[in-house]
Amino acid sequence: MKAIKYRGNNLYLENAPIEKITKKVITPFYLYSLKQIKDNFNYFRNSFKQTNPLICFSVKSNPNLTILKNLKKLGSGTDVVSIGELQIALKAGIDPKKIVFSGVGKTTEELDYAITKDILLINAESENEVNEITKIAKRKKCRVKIGLRLNPNIDAKTMKKISTGGKSDKFGISLEHCLDIFKKNINNNNISIEALSVHIGSQIKEIIPFQKTLNLIDKFIQKLKENKINIKYLDLGGGMAIPYSDTEKKFNLKKYASMVYQFNKKHKFKIIFEPGRYLSANSALLVTKVIYIKSIHDRNFVILDAAMNDLMRPALYGARHEIVPVQKIKNKFNKKIEFVGPICESTDKFLTYTNYPKLNQGDFVCFTNVGAYGRSLSSNYNIRPLPAEIAVYKNSYRVIRPRQKLQDLIK
Repeated sequence: MKAIKYRGNNLYLENAPIEKITKKVITPFYLYSLKQIKDNFNYFRNSFKQTNPLICFSVKSNPNLTILKNLKKLGSGTDVVSIGELQIALKAGIDPKKIVFSGVGKTTEELDYAITKDILLINAESENEVNEITKIAKRKKCRVKIGLRLNPNIDAKTMKKISTGGKSDKFGISLEHCLDIFKKNINNNNISIEALSVHIGSQIKEIIPFQKTLNLIDKFIQKLKENKINIKYLDLGGGMAIPYSDTEKKFNLKKYASMVYQFNKKHKFKIIFEPGRYLSANSALLVTKVIYIKSIHDRNFVILDAAMNDLMRPALYGARHEIVPVQKIKNKFNKKIEFVGPICESTDKFLTYTNYPKLNQGDFVCFTNVGAYGRSLSSNYNIRPLPAEIAVYKNSYRVIRPRQKLQDLIK
């Protein structure tokens, strides 16, 4: 994370001393750099400036209203996957014509609402969904713009639990079936299929899966043209990886941008991207307090007040978030340590280190790179209030979502 650094012995996010914030805010809490999100968005946009895509931030990665409002000011649209995400995007002031609605199981209520709000695209993921949209549009006497999400059957070379482009995944429509749906609906008066959408997974570190996807799309577009079918939009989803530690290499975004530009010189679509993690992950810390240090024969358990309900990714699919002390410490533990949470689950654990600064009870540490799928995946398991979200503004901070009150959970 670029935005964190030690000044003397104190850890800062931008120009704000984290220890000072812990004296006023109950831990655990999420701490954001809005400047980092702005920098990430501008870097993404500038990398693709030749293509000039519509950038639709993936709301599921971080649905905080303040963050969405800041992205809106930068010109961002949104990718939503539920009626709740659509409503918060609209509340943030996102232009409906910059909103795409994805997801395999949109309900009739959700589709009806999206059609009413006249958003840019509903990306359908099955023929059943196309038929449902047609039925609603017919009832409303309108014509709805939709996209079809293609399942390209491509291995994204990422973790199985976040892969979405394989033939056995629940997402999208097979090549043959997708072409058939296009043909069937050429003369449909209630829907206009104007986009092809594809998203092959998340945290993809290599360029090759994206190149294979573009090659496949190129061949599919030729089949559409042979059937006198034209589209306006190509939604390439997201999935670009970010480094979660200093040892991981950065995804070559500029190389991917060049690849997309060369591809689109031929086709001249309006390109849509749906980045989430790439824009928000490295913007945030989860600040937590050491409750106890428990020693056993081969290790010390460092028991934190943050748990798997506050940061689900490690328990859900073994994700790794580095942990750094708020105060720089010279001495080291004399045996390995394991950071764990207080919940009565064996999966409520985070990382094991063999050479870590010697923490004491009451010290504070931070999980890094938690701005995507951190707070958004958190839960009330064990009737634990959801943590506050704080945003740093230069050397000051403010609450952008307060900590849940326990009394609201036990009404």
